Amino acid sequence: MKYHRRQKAIILLADGTIFYGKAVGNKQGTSFGEVCFNTGMTGYQEIFTDPSYYGQLMVATNAHIGNYGTNANEVESDSIKIAGLIVKNFSYEYSRVDSEGSLEAFLEKNNLLAISDVDTRALVSYIRDHGAMNAVISTEVDNIEGLKKQLAEVPKMEGLELASKVSTKEPYYFGDENATYKVAALDIGIKKNILRNIASRDAYIKVFPYNSKFEDLEAFKPDGYFLSNGPGDPEPLVEAQNLAKEIIKRDLPLFGICLGHQVIARANGVSTYKMHNGHRGINHPVKNLVTGKGEITSQNHGFAVSREEAESNSDLQVTHVHLNDDTVAGLAMKNKNCFSVQYHPEASPGPHDSSYLFDQFIENIKK
Repeated sequence: MKYHRRQKAIILLADGTIFYGKAVGNKQGTSFGEVCFNTGMTGYQEIFTDPSYYGQLMVATNAHIGNYGTNANEVESDSIKIAGLIVKNFSYEYSRVDSEGSLEAFLEKNNLLAISDVDTRALVSYIRDHGAMNAVISTEVDNIEGLKKQLAEVPKMEGLELASKVSTKEPYYFGDENATYKVAALDIGIKKNILRNIASRDAYIKVFPYNSKFEDLEAFKPDGYFLSNGPGDPEPLVEAQNLAKEIIKRDLPLFGICLGHQVIARANGVSTYKMHNGHRGINHPVKNLVTGKGEITSQNHGFAVSREEAESNSDLQVTHVHLNDDTVAGLAMKNKNCFSVQYHPEASPGPHDSSYLFDQFIENIKK
């Protein structure tokens, strides 16, 4: 194993609490974001490249990160999207048959600051009690007062529009152009595995920027419409909400995942709110209220839909609930061809219990 100079580093939370660690590799610097944790035992590369995590300082609860290296096929976007990484044990050495390189090299290539040797159990316990909050990770361990001043200027996640930071700038196509169905997808932070799942069901997809109008999508003459996952608060995404309203008004097949689910709720006049901690992991239990079946799901969201407002809305049916806290995990419109889920049926990482939702979307298109 090559020698690494162990630069001291800190995690400074918005409330002034400090945790200590060491910088990974030779990377030095400072990074700001909202601190949150993911409980997944695997899939770290997919998590780091998921656009929904844009602006997050990610705490990995699994004790070892980096032990199976990286692979070019395991990215969910074109670059790392988290703002920084916090781990207990960072594995500089890796072993797996089809690994192409180390996680250290992957982080270096993406210029990401990571901190290891942190008491992540204590940190996660603190976040669970006090909620997700802004934080800074830094190797400037002697500049705490200066870091506090900079941290105070970082905007909170409430009201923050981040879709524009991760969305495609120009429309692009995905899949086989000779496929039976055509789907127009709004990219407010789309994961590659969502595109793979839709395309594998005989669909050709055109992906549109976050601020596209209904007329832009309609010009593709799609058979169905899709609203993607993504980062930030759904409230400021007025253009996406107006787009959803237009699709719903015309009763066209519409499917939303995660942030797309929240946009559909807001398009129906149902509010969303910032959660104390959010759901981030690959073992979240959900109950399908239509079939009565349970699903183990992959989740990543810090906002949720008001269950009280959803249940009192005569146009909506709550189809899925999260069994840990009874939050809304799925919605369907009673008299329109529209449904959505708060979690990630494409997983990557995670179990495939919910992949039937993509089949349901295609069935809705066929109808």
